[in-house]
Amino acid sequence: MSSTARQKGVPPLLNVTFPGASGKTQSLRFRLSFRIGRQEDCEVCVKDDYVSRYHAEVTFEHEQWVIKDLASANGLYVNGQRVPRVNVGQSLAIRLGVQGPEVLLQIEPTGIQPKPVLPDQASGTTIARYIEHYFGKSSGDAPAGQHTMYVRRAFQHVQGKQRKRYTWVIAGLAACVLLTGAYAFYAQQQMRKQRMLAEELFYQMKSLDLDVASLERVVASTHNQVGEQEIEKFRARRNDLEKAYDQYLSTLHVYSGKMTEQQKLILRIARVFGECELDMPRGFPEEVSKYINRWQSSTRLAKAIQTARENGYTNAISKEMLAQGLPPQFFYLALQESNFDPYSSGPVTRSGVPKGMWQFMPQTAMKYGLHLGPLVDLRRPDPGDDRHHYDRETRAAARYLKDLYSSDAQASGFLVMACYNWGEDQVLPLVRSMPANPKERNFWKLLAHHRDQIPRETYDYVFSIVSAAVIGENPKLFGFDFENPLAQPDNQASMLQPELN
Repeated sequence: MSSTARQKGVPPLLNVTFPGASGKTQSLRFRLSFRIGRQEDCEVCVKDDYVSRYHAEVTFEHEQWVIKDLASANGLYVNGQRVPRVNVGQSLAIRLGVQGPEVLLQIEPTGIQPKPVLPDQASGTTIARYIEHYFGKSSGDAPAGQHTMYVRRAFQHVQGKQRKRYTWVIAGLAACVLLTGAYAFYAQQQMRKQRMLAEELFYQMKSLDLDVASLERVVASTHNQVGEQEIEKFRARRNDLEKAYDQYLSTLHVYSGKMTEQQKLILRIARVFGECELDMPRGFPEEVSKYINRWQSSTRLAKAIQTARENGYTNAISKEMLAQGLPPQFFYLALQESNFDPYSSGPVTRSGVPKGMWQFMPQTAMKYGLHLGPLVDLRRPDPGDDRHHYDRETRAAARYLKDLYSSDAQASGFLVMACYNWGEDQVLPLVRSMPANPKERNFWKLLAHHRDQIPRETYDYVFSIVSAAVIGENPKLFGFDFENPLAQPDNQASMLQPELN
C-alpha cells in the first residue's frame, strides 16, 4: 500500500475470513492487534480440534501486519510449511495446524481513485453540443436540416451493422465459453469416475488378500491340494487387479512430475503397507515429513540400522515377513520397539513385562508358541525366555502381524501398527466396532471415529515407523550416510513395491 493511501503509522483495515460456528464462513475487520484461538475471549474464535486455546496473534509492526505463533501445539502453516511468524503482505492464507482450518487475511484497499480527465476538457461543452446535434435523438421542437439527417442516418446504419456484428461475436464467445465449460465439466466427471473405479479396484484387491489369507489358514491345517490350487487362482486374479489399478494411477497422474521424490516415496511406502494412494487424508505427506525431520535431528536411526546389519537381523526379519506375505518394511516396527535390542525389557504393565526385540507381552508370546523364562516378571534379560532369542521371536512376530493384517486390521498396515502398539485389549474393541471391510476399516477410519480415544503415543508410533521406512528407501536423499537396509538380492523386497509412474 502506498504512503499516500493512508497516514504513516496508522494500520490499514485488515479483513479476516475464517470458519465460524456451524461451518459457516465469517469475516471480521480489525485495525488493532488481535488473537486467534479456540478460547471464547479470542477476537477471532475458531472452534476446531487443531486450534489451540490461544493459537496465534496478529499485530501491526514496522508498517505491516504480522501473524505470530503463540507456541501452539499444531503450529501455523503456509503452503504446507510450518512457520513461527510471517508477514501478511496484501493477502495471506494461513492454516492452523497441518490439517486444521484455513484463515484468510486481506488488507482492505483505501483511497479514492481520481476521475479521468478529458485531454480537450476546455472545449468539452462544444463537443457535447455537436454530439447531441448529430447523434442525439431528434426533437420535434428543433427540426434538423438535410445534412444533419444524412449524418444521423449514416450513423444509425453503421450502428445497426455494429450491433449485428457484436451480437454474433458475443454469441460466438458465449458458445465457446459454454462448450469449454461443458468439456471441463465432462473431463472432471470422467476423472472422478476413474478415481472411484480405481479406489474400488484397490479395495477389491485388499479383499482378495483377506480371502487368500483365510484359504492359507485352512490349507495349512488340512494340507488340501485343491485348496492350494484355489489360492493360486485367487493370487492370479489379485495380480490382474493390481495391474489394472496401476494403469489407473498412470492415467490419473497420481505420481505426477510436479511431485518431489520425497512425496513419491511417501505415497509409495503407504501403498507398500496396504494403504490406497487415492484415499489418503489431506496433509498426509506433510505429516510424514514432520516425522522425517525428527529422525534427521537424531542419530538413533543410523545406529539402529548399523546394529541390525552387524547382527544379521535385516535379512532374518525380511525373510520371515516375506514368508507370511507381508512387506519386509515391517522391519522398522522392531526398530521402533527396541532399536533391534534382543535383550530389551519394557516397563512393567498390568499385562506383564514386554521383552525382546519385538517387545512381546507374556500372554501374546505364549499364544504364538514362545517359552517364558523364570524371570518373566522382572525387567532383566532371561536366557531361558524365547523372547530374547531374536530368531524365535521374529518368527512369532511375523505370524502375529500376519494374523492382525488378515483379520482385525483388514489388510491395513497402518492399523496393524496401531493394534501392535496399543495392545489387543484396548484397541481391538474400537477396531471391531467398525465395518469388517478394507474400505471402512483402516487406520484413517479409526482416527475419524475414535481420535479422542487414541493416545498420542500410538499416533506417533505409526508415523515414526512409516517415516523411517520412507527414509530407508533412499537414505542419501534425506542426508543419511547408509544404504537401503532392505535392498538385498535375497529378500525380494521389490516384489511388494509398486512402480513409480
